[in-house]
Amino acid sequence: MTNNKILILGLLFTVGFTAALFLSGGEKSEQQVPTVEEGKLEVVMYKNEGCQCCTKWAAQMNEAEFAVIEKPVPNLGEIKAENGISRELASCHTAFVDGYIVEGHVPIEDVERLLEERPDAIGLTVPGMPIGSPGMEVPGREPDNYDVLLIAKDGSTTVFASH
Repeated sequence: MTNNKILILGLLFTVGFTAALFLSGGEKSEQQVPTVEEGKLEVVMYKNEGCQCCTKWAAQMNEAEFAVIEKPVPNLGEIKAENGISRELASCHTAFVDGYIVEGHVPIEDVERLLEERPDAIGLTVPGMPIGSPGMEVPGREPDNYDVLLIAKDGSTTVFASH
């Protein structure tokens, strides 16, 4: 066999193997989808790619009774707008849990209270990114005072909690 034939056969084998790997990946791709631990409530969090404070908030939620699935998206602003989150109410991530929106760095105890009381509302928000809120801790810095707002279905807000 000439070197060209060996090279062509090797190339065909590589292409065929790669194609077979991708085409037979049905079971493998299902295994790569994040799963929710039994007994934990699923939270789907949309964020911009690479946002670390969002990941820190998710980690704290995961330590509690929640299972956060992070979904980096290029159109976060559209997701917010489609779900009634105005610029004034926005933060760096938008999460969905049990029929409610949780916008930004909302403390776990406030999410738990929301789910326990089940108000007729869109959800909760911590507008902006206050220092000291979950995921926004900065060593050596005093935490900011901030409010968690309840977003009514008409878009109005009331203070749900103060921290």
